[in-house]
Amino acid sequence: MKRCDWANSNPLETEHHDEEWGIPVHDDRLLFEMLILEGAQSGLSWATILQKRQGYLRAFDNFDAQKIARYTDKKIAKLLLNPEIVRNKLKINATVENAKRFLEVQKEYGSFDAYIWSFVAGKPINNSWKKLSDVPTSTPTSDAMSKGLKKKGFKFVGATTCYAYMQATGMVNDHLVSCFRYPIVKKLQKMDSYTRSI
Repeated sequence: MKRCDWANSNPLETEHHDEEWGIPVHDDRLLFEMLILEGAQSGLSWATILQKRQGYLRAFDNFDAQKIARYTDKKIAKLLLNPEIVRNKLKINATVENAKRFLEVQKEYGSFDAYIWSFVAGKPINNSWKKLSDVPTSTPTSDAMSKGLKKKGFKFVGATTCYAYMQATGMVNDHLVSCFRYPIVKKLQKMDSYTRSI
């Protein structure tokens, strides 16, 4: 079974690739979770974050933005001692700030989904990459998303992070054309489009 090259490093990456990566996400809680995890990845490997994902879910109240937005300095100090997550003060503080900004976006747009998917006009972008080296690390769309999020006060949302986020949440299908998931994701996109239209 042919996969994208990056997905063969370890079982967690393989599982993430085979079951999640590239599938359109419209659930606000999961969109928030992926935004935080992609930001946490900054300067680290995705494998490291996947290994700590369950720890993040436990540490950050299942990525409940309402709860995270109310975290106190005492709670943040406790998180800094938690080995299950990346103990980076800037990233932990950013998670709390991003939760607040996330709630503001929900209030303004009705959902975070409505806002974030507007950068791709509500439809996934399908690429046709033949090899991993063809895949970009950022695009004009991820640049625009980064600028938009930063303007709203979000942290750890650079253009490269935003592009990884777009890949993970299915705003872009960057599975290689030789990957078994490429046609499956395209089919799931059509089903998603149909479901959202009825």
